[in-house]
Amino acid sequence: MSGHSKWAGIKHKKAIIDAKRGKVFSKIIKEITVAARDSGGAPDKNPRLRSAIETAKSANMPGDNIKKAIQRGTGELPGINYEEISYEGYGPGGVAVMVDILTDNKNRITSEIRNVFSKRGGNLGENGCVGWMFSKKGYITVMKSGLNEDSLLEIALEAGAEDMEADDEETYGIITRPDNFENVKKALEDKKVEISSSEITNIPSTYIKLEGKQAEQMLALMNSLEDLEDVQNVYANFDIPREIMEKVNS
Repeated sequence: MSGHSKWAGIKHKKAIIDAKRGKVFSKIIKEITVAARDSGGAPDKNPRLRSAIETAKSANMPGDNIKKAIQRGTGELPGINYEEISYEGYGPGGVAVMVDILTDNKNRITSEIRNVFSKRGGNLGENGCVGWMFSKKGYITVMKSGLNEDSLLEIALEAGAEDMEADDEETYGIITRPDNFENVKKALEDKKVEISSSEITNIPSTYIKLEGKQAEQMLALMNSLEDLEDVQNVYANFDIPREIMEKVNS
């Protein structure tokens, strides 16, 4: 899990900075709109929408923006019809990469994705080439400070978590099935456990260790993909030392 958890933490910090610049608002609005379109505009009956709203609030998005995005999804307001697409490929060192897209122009984003892979030492593959290496999971990161590991593990497992790991010197990572994600998160919140990030994500079954130039190229690929407006999420099975991650993303 080390590759995923370290990148998740850095991505979370980046998102906070980017939110201040308004860079992430359009991606969150798309996610809210599509979640409302697919499963309705009631957050209590739509886990995907509820999660998107929480992300919006953590990014300090105005409530009116959230409301309008929901209304566009439900058809109360006119909106853009976004298509959900996934791309798969390989990064430096043979790292498996998956990219989730929400777009209104498939031809444009396909060209952009292909160009990024090519320029950053990777290559775009066929659908299914790496997807089998990933499993959909809930992932909750909590701060270690003041926590007893055994007590935290007990809370998590009783609520339905699958596993817990000490992923670095500051945090624990709790892994859940997607259908138990909300239960585990609520159990932690009820016990006043400080959650630093939470998401439904794709977790790889194996990792490829990268160092030096390949590690820097891989992080450049991740950042370039995530900077594309239509890209919602990027998943990869790299394991890169934290000091390299923080240096590249500083």
